[in-house]
Amino acid sequence: MLREPAELTIADDGSVSLPLGLLAEAGLPPGSRILAYSRGDGRIVLRRQQDAVQELLETGGLT
Repeated sequence: MLREPAELTIADDGSVSLPLGLLAEAGLPPGSRILAYSRGDGRIVLRRQQDAVQELLETGGLT
């Protein structure tokens, strides 16, 4: 499957809308709970909440 980046714009209130196709490709249906965190290097990571919590419990941190 060819994955093409989606160019997004940050709104004045800081919100960002993600295309449904991108969310579907990531396996995140509407209503999914996600955790967002900054990598501090220009990257923001979005993770399924359950996956992020599991990683925190197992390793004590997020990658």
